[in-house]
Amino acid sequence: MTARQLSSLDRLLSRVDNALRTLTPGTTRAERQNPAPVNGEDAPLPDTLRRHVAGLMRINHTGEVCAQALYQGQASTATLPHARHAMEEAAREEEDHLAWCEDRILELGSVPSHLNPLFYAISYALGAGAGLAGDRWSLGFVSETEQQVVRHLEDHLTRLPDNDLRSRAILTQMREDELRHAITASDAGGAPLPPPIKGAMALMSKVMTFSTYRL
Repeated sequence: MTARQLSSLDRLLSRVDNALRTLTPGTTRAERQNPAPVNGEDAPLPDTLRRHVAGLMRINHTGEVCAQALYQGQASTATLPHARHAMEEAAREEEDHLAWCEDRILELGSVPSHLNPLFYAISYALGAGAGLAGDRWSLGFVSETEQQVVRHLEDHLTRLPDNDLRSRAILTQMREDELRHAITASDAGGAPLPPPIKGAMALMSKVMTFSTYRL
């Protein structure tokens, strides 16, 4: 039997469903087991450190919200079927990160960022624009995005308390996955982005991290 071809309406409803699941707490489920050890904290975190870690994990959660939107936006405008499939597959893999970050935020007694819908909308538009520019540029956008995320995760790993093994394990696994996504996109023919675009992406990342750490 051949797989049923999705209509434009099917794909639209799928993207709406993804947006609702991404933005509604408690609805995203990870396919892989959470890498955080069961008894990951050697000692309870003081309130100040707990709020700090919650802020870091909230940033990472919003980053995964943006990743979902970017991939969905790119998939909506990708011209080649294999490129569209690659974007949709990457989005599914990122759902694990989304669920892991949300779980850790709740464990720390906090909530995801209230700004997630705004950043989802902005990221979806950016992803759709990258897809319209062509599949080489779209893949290059993925590669650059993931490389920036890797550097961002490495910075967060240095800012975690030494005894917070649960958050550290999650971010370490996320870093490995994001690095693989960057290499895959580059090897698939992604074009290097011009420096001004890289700079604009970095600026948006700074705005996101500053705001979601607090909100």
